Amino acid sequence: MSSSTPSTANGNDSKKFKGDRSPCGPSRVLHVRKIPTEVSEAEIISLGIPFGKVTNLLMLKGKNQAFIEMASEEAAITMVNYYTSATPHIRNQPVFIQYSNHRELKTDNLPNQGRAQAALQAVNTLHSGNMTLTSSASASEGALLPGQSPVLRIIVENLFYPVSLEVLHQIFSKFGTVLKIITFTKNNQFQALLQYSDSVNAQHAKVTLDGQNIYNACCTLRVEFSKLTSLNVKYNNDKSRDFTRLDLPSGDGQPTLEAAMTTPFGSCHDHFTLADVLRRGEITGSWVVGAPGIISSPYTGGPGFAPSIGFTQGAGLSMQSMPGSLGPLAIPTSAVTGRMALHGIAPTAMHSVLLVSNLNPDSISPHGLFILFGVYGDVQRVKILFNKKENALIQMADATQAQLAMSHLNGQRLHGKVIRVTISKHQTVQLPREGQEDQGLTKDFSSSPLHRFKKPGSKNFQNIFPPSATLHLSNIPPSVTDDILKDLFAGTGYTVKAFKFFQKDHKMALIQLGSVEEAIQALIDLHNHDLGENHHLRVSFSKSTI
Repeated sequence: MSSSTPSTANGNDSKKFKGDRSPCGPSRVLHVRKIPTEVSEAEIISLGIPFGKVTNLLMLKGKNQAFIEMASEEAAITMVNYYTSATPHIRNQPVFIQYSNHRELKTDNLPNQGRAQAALQAVNTLHSGNMTLTSSASASEGALLPGQSPVLRIIVENLFYPVSLEVLHQIFSKFGTVLKIITFTKNNQFQALLQYSDSVNAQHAKVTLDGQNIYNACCTLRVEFSKLTSLNVKYNNDKSRDFTRLDLPSGDGQPTLEAAMTTPFGSCHDHFTLADVLRRGEITGSWVVGAPGIISSPYTGGPGFAPSIGFTQGAGLSMQSMPGSLGPLAIPTSAVTGRMALHGIAPTAMHSVLLVSNLNPDSISPHGLFILFGVYGDVQRVKILFNKKENALIQMADATQAQLAMSHLNGQRLHGKVIRVTISKHQTVQLPREGQEDQGLTKDFSSSPLHRFKKPGSKNFQNIFPPSATLHLSNIPPSVTDDILKDLFAGTGYTVKAFKFFQKDHKMALIQLGSVEEAIQALIDLHNHDLGENHHLRVSFSKSTI
């Protein structure tokens, strides 16, 4: 924002919001509208910190608006993409976020910026570097120490609502790639061991989530580092899961919930019943998602309730109140399976079929969905719905793969649309009957040679990462140079920002594209591309950047 006054800045953007307007192009400055009158600077900053460093803030409280400046355009794009599919709430009011037509905020000479700068400094102190605390923080406050374990021990106190393995995975995967989870009951307490791919992710999750409530006034998380450095999971079921070994049996050999967990759960307050929470397997109706996504209820602040995540007014951020980057938390119907008898609600098995909605019908194909969802499991069948071509059903090899694909792909942008991925009520995808008109919308991929996880112990199990702008390329023949690969991606219409061969192995490389959306589409277009010499390019998402 070119050294303009708050009123000028507001005028430039807010006038365009009256009536319909075409949205601005991506910018690292974001315009936040309809903020509550008494909102604090820290609450506005909390919208941005799950997506990257917030570098500046301009509050226009009289206009119920604010401007957030992110450190990078990519962070701003990720933030807008996320909040397009999950409207953020502050103090139970929905707020709206769009790109500003300003490229940066220059607020040096503006009055009343002291509070904003103090709040920014507090946030940046907590989020400096790679999500570790500053060097002045003591070990007891959670500073990252050499050799710290990537395994967390989690205790859920005040367990009025059931907390399933899927709920824990959904919460903790917002802080990094979760490899394994084991749940059990010890000393009449529901506990879990959870292993990240990186101890830095474990540190971030511990600092952010320790002491927070999953639901208002109950289900409090106590998070500490485990003495274990790795988990050994023998079975993939509702009590234990190894997301790197989709081939494990579902036997019932891991520790189970004790009898104390099988009694009906009470409610946190007379206003709520468990049916409210489990209705349609998600938070609906009067339940809202608090920014950046811990569930809060419309009764927050009423008798017996406190916000799940709150800020101390005028005091900046405290360790316990630092907001986590939790996405909208659905309670899957699988939360009521197994040994939990919950007010007569019938157990519902997790299905392996996904419903994908808000697709771009002009650009999508069964093969494209097969390639994309095949990053997270072996896709058996794809069906684009005949009369609603913006919707598709995708059958994965099992429920674990379906959960993994849903957690990574829900809310991503594909062909200009933010897609939604949920578990379908269908148990299988039906193939069209002989002679039935289908227009090639249903495909069976069960015997495809492109499945990534058919081979037991495949390295692909160890390299499952969320979509990112950086792609990992492999199976590159010796004669293919960096220029050939860069030209391949650029010639297909993608922006190549950086490229790097692996030092020890030129069969592999990293390529950074212009955005996460570009990388998703490039993976669909160029995975299995014929490079000659009997080599087909392998493309996956990378956890590294160049």
